[in-house]
Amino acid sequence: MADDSVPTSRRRHVARLVVFAGLLLGMFYLVAVARVIDVEEVRRAVSATGPAAPLTYAVVSAVLGALLVPGSILAAGSGLLFGPVLGIFVTLGAAVGTAIVASRVGRRAGRASARALLGTKRADRIDALIERGGLGAVVGQRFIPGISDALASYAFGAFGVPLWQMAIGSFIGSAPRAFAYTALGASIGNRSPALAYAAIAAWCVSAIVGAFAARRGYQKWREHAGREV
Repeated sequence: MADDSVPTSRRRHVARLVVFAGLLLGMFYLVAVARVIDVEEVRRAVSATGPAAPLTYAVVSAVLGALLVPGSILAAGSGLLFGPVLGIFVTLGAAVGTAIVASRVGRRAGRASARALLGTKRADRIDALIERGGLGAVVGQRFIPGISDALASYAFGAFGVPLWQMAIGSFIGSAPRAFAYTALGASIGNRSPALAYAAIAAWCVSAIVGAFAARRGYQKWREHAGREV
């Protein structure tokens, strides 16, 4: 009887993670493909809030980012609305908010199942690694181009990365791309070629750093895995 309960429990955890992944994929389809959220309409609605517009946009963007609206679009909108200086603070506030919201949801939806499937010993080992290097992992991921920060935050939450590491890591790691996309949006509003060139340069530098960080992280993981075999 006990033997039968183990596979049943495992199937339940797998099913839970599959449902969670399916919900994320469905959300991605609605936002990225079907485009059910009109970001331009959001910008107009935020502009109507007057002096509260920066705070309103940061909060709304944090939620939209967690719903998988691309952060680059939201950051460009911030630059377009508020300019490069205020806009980057609004963008960073939204990035931190998205990280906190997504990681909280990921923790509640997938943490228990992830630990159950990994097993106590392996899960404890991962927890120890996160305690030592979780902050660096969040910072490094933000530098890597082509990876959704929101999806990464859901995964970080499921693996138990603490909220303080998510918040600080997101703030530090998101800064270069936040500047790049915000400045690009501001350059469209200001018609400033210099600002556009600065934005492109910042994006290129962050992408190169991210590529080296990803390569280094992969090498360290291979070395760690080799020692465990």
